[in-house]
Amino acid sequence: MAEEKDFTTRFEEHRGRMRAVAYRMLGSLSEADDAVQEAWLKASRADTGNVENPAGWLTTVIGRVCLDMLRSRKSRREDFTDGQGSEPAVRLLRRADPEEEALLADSVGLALLVVLDALSPAERLAFVLHDMFSVPFTEIAPIVERTPETTQRLASRARRRVRGRTSVDDGDRMKRYQAVDAFLRAARDGEFEALLSLLDPNATYRPDETAFRIGGVGEVSGARNLAELLSGQADPARPVFLDGEVGVVVAPRGKLLAVWRLVFDGGLITEINAVAGREELAEAELAVPDRENG
Repeated sequence: MAEEKDFTTRFEEHRGRMRAVAYRMLGSLSEADDAVQEAWLKASRADTGNVENPAGWLTTVIGRVCLDMLRSRKSRREDFTDGQGSEPAVRLLRRADPEEEALLADSVGLALLVVLDALSPAERLAFVLHDMFSVPFTEIAPIVERTPETTQRLASRARRRVRGRTSVDDGDRMKRYQAVDAFLRAARDGEFEALLSLLDPNATYRPDETAFRIGGVGEVSGARNLAELLSGQADPARPVFLDGEVGVVVAPRGKLLAVWRLVFDGGLITEINAVAGREELAEAELAVPDRENG
């Protein structure tokens, strides 16, 4: 009984870290909690008498659980795609659950979760555990069933994909990124005049067929009309590097629904082209600035 109580105490001491790992691995609060519960069941049945590093051992347990969940999720997605399932009936600009979106934005970043979601399960695990939680590759390797050297290459490949391509005008690109970030914050906060100040007078919103079908919004022309459409909306939208340039991901609860390809004239946005087709999204190269990679 005393040993069981001691294990429970140790598990609870590390529950916060385990949930943080699972959240970055899975991008979902509910799935993260499910993973922690599954880790508890697995750990409670194991012989922990010789465990010298409970934090590292429990991180390994939660890592294996998350890896299995990611692989299962990938399999379900492939079945869904093969079955030609229909697009989700949600609005592109709808308000999402404010508490969950705030947690995603503040503790991880919606855009980063979307970028992580494009990695393979093994790449995501290697990157999250090493780059975000400083777990040595020697401890990650057994989880992904690779050598430490191969695991290091997995993390390096993931890191390149997360950071994206470099650009000779990176300073200008970051200025545009910051402008888009300010634009989306103004949209979320309903700051109409601030929105107008970042739009070209003839700015246009154009959705592709899929974005129109799932978003319910057709072409919108003129800065004032576009500002009225966006004001108080765009909760699930965040800036991102899209194919090397500044764009936007629309990702309710961190799940990619659409991207916006932006056209600038000077510091003003002249076009927002919403793309939601599956093939187009699958081919999009998404990345985030280094400052969001933590």
